[in-house]
Amino acid sequence: MGHGPDEPVRATNLASGHVAGRLTQIGTVHGGVHLHNPPRPVVTLPYRTVSIPQHATALQPRAATGELARVLEHGDTAVLTSSSAVRAGVISGLGGVGKTQIALTYAEQAWAAGVLDLLVWVTAGSRDAIVSAYAELATELDGHTDPDPDRGARRLLSWLATTKARWLIVLDDLQQPHDLDGLWPPAMETGRVVVTTRRRDAALRGPWRRQIDIGLFTSREAHNYLRDALADQPLLRDDITGLASSLGCLPLALAQATAYMIDRDLSCTAYLARWNDRHRRLATLFPETDGLPDQQRATIATTWSLSIEHASRLEPAGLARPMLDVASVLDANGIPTDVFATSAVTDLLTTITEREIDAAEAYDALGCLHRLNLITRSQDSAARAVRVHALVQRATREAMPDAYRTRITHAAANALLEIWPEIETDPQLGQVLRANTATLAECSGPHLWTPDAHNVLLRAGKSLGDAGLTIEARTYFTELRSAAEQQLGRAHPSTLTIRHGLARWQGEGGDPAAAAAEFQRVLEDRIRVLGPDHPDTLRTRYSLADWRARTGDPAGAAEEYEQLLDNQLRILGRDHPDTSNTRNNLAYWRGEVGNPAAAAAEFERLFDERLRTLGPDHPKTLRTLNNLAYWLAASGNPAGAAAALDRLAHWQESNDR
Repeated sequence: MGHGPDEPVRATNLASGHVAGRLTQIGTVHGGVHLHNPPRPVVTLPYRTVSIPQHATALQPRAATGELARVLEHGDTAVLTSSSAVRAGVISGLGGVGKTQIALTYAEQAWAAGVLDLLVWVTAGSRDAIVSAYAELATELDGHTDPDPDRGARRLLSWLATTKARWLIVLDDLQQPHDLDGLWPPAMETGRVVVTTRRRDAALRGPWRRQIDIGLFTSREAHNYLRDALADQPLLRDDITGLASSLGCLPLALAQATAYMIDRDLSCTAYLARWNDRHRRLATLFPETDGLPDQQRATIATTWSLSIEHASRLEPAGLARPMLDVASVLDANGIPTDVFATSAVTDLLTTITEREIDAAEAYDALGCLHRLNLITRSQDSAARAVRVHALVQRATREAMPDAYRTRITHAAANALLEIWPEIETDPQLGQVLRANTATLAECSGPHLWTPDAHNVLLRAGKSLGDAGLTIEARTYFTELRSAAEQQLGRAHPSTLTIRHGLARWQGEGGDPAAAAAEFQRVLEDRIRVLGPDHPDTLRTRYSLADWRARTGDPAGAAEEYEQLLDNQLRILGRDHPDTSNTRNNLAYWRGEVGNPAAAAAEFERLFDERLRTLGPDHPKTLRTLNNLAYWLAASGNPAGAAAALDRLAHWQESNDR
């Protein structure tokens, strides 16, 4: 592939494409424009631009460097390569994952191996920056300064297309894909191009381009990095594993955290104590701008602000930031995509933007965040989910004003309830919804308790119990009761509802006596706080009667059902379904305490009413007729029992036909 760095040659004349010595010609015509500026000294190949950054401290070898080398040098099946193809790799990833260092490692290795005559590093923050860098390189190669930078850039591209020199151009930190329109280096056998960017737009793909997504450090890479970064401070390395895990194995965060630790002589354990202090903000846990390591220009707290701004400018404009706000209070490991298309979220977006937003636009806003690598969307159609790095979430949350955060928290909670099925048939979905609720509760502080405990907190506990995790449900409601008493007080209606749930799962978990005792206490408090006729009071009395029966106290159950029935008849009426259920249970327990005749009489009255209101085919009507037959037989009326059973058999046969 031509000359190596130990075989110096002169730069190629940009007009002719031939190798030349230092250019002294004045007045050369380029594109019809006569250049009169005096020539500058030209560089000698091999040459590397002075803008190449330094390697980071404790640099770690990463598999992505090898993948990049394969893409650029060998052209695997994902890369179409031919004798005229530029070997281009687009390195994409979240801000802070180390894209620049991976590109730099490859570039330095290629230079050291002697396979390059020209190594160019361009900071591609804007189109102007790219054009200016191209024009300056053209001047360095032929000595002529073009008053029009665009013409200078075109001169460089023409030279790259004709030179025999072996070149690599790194376009680092591309902000906007369209900034490279017309500026992509030409497809040449002797040329290589690397682009690093936080974007993953379709515009970055194309012939001879391969997108390489850069992820976080692996656990081993993070461990090795911290070991090397703190090599001179062995006493600080007391919990490298915990530090790597807490910072999510994000290279930038690890670099800034170790600099912070060294400056303050903090061990991993001491740093993590500050990290876990909810009153500390990210800005106080990393160095200030003038103390950043490795020539870094932005703190971790501001690393993603530009990406968020770019995402918000993409169509549909103005939606990306509030969508990221919602994602920031949910589970980083997986948020069901359906959450973002709920009415709770679209209503929030409508309020913020003051225009009607539908589910399709909300979904498109997720695409904006995905293009900027602020979120990752799962491609698994069976479990469509959004993932966000925990540090992005924390930085996003800390930027929210308190009142706005309450709105975001409630929107996220309402969205979870919207997609939560009443009857859970998918255990994986139930687990995901509970995990998101747990994250929401953890990071929301008091926001889910204003003005009452949000129903999503109760729904998560019920989901545990419905999934058969009764011990876990009891533990969950025990902890939720403590939080409710702290946030709202023991007698608050929401606290009473949580205590009602706890009593149920105490019983379902194998302690019916504790359940009955707690239901008794909740009933007394609900009568005092809400009154005897409140629906919640009636529900607690019903549950108390049920659990008294389960503890082997049928007389106490019958007594409680009698008091409940009196209230229901007065408040709800005789035909209300709740009243009917209570009459059914009361009749049963009257029979169980030794009065089968009273049970049979009540079941006969209830049967007549259910036959009238529900019809002969309704399951409740048929069950009541079956109970009537049982208690007629128990009361010494076998003929009446037989007649009832005949009637039941006739109706069931009719239904079967």
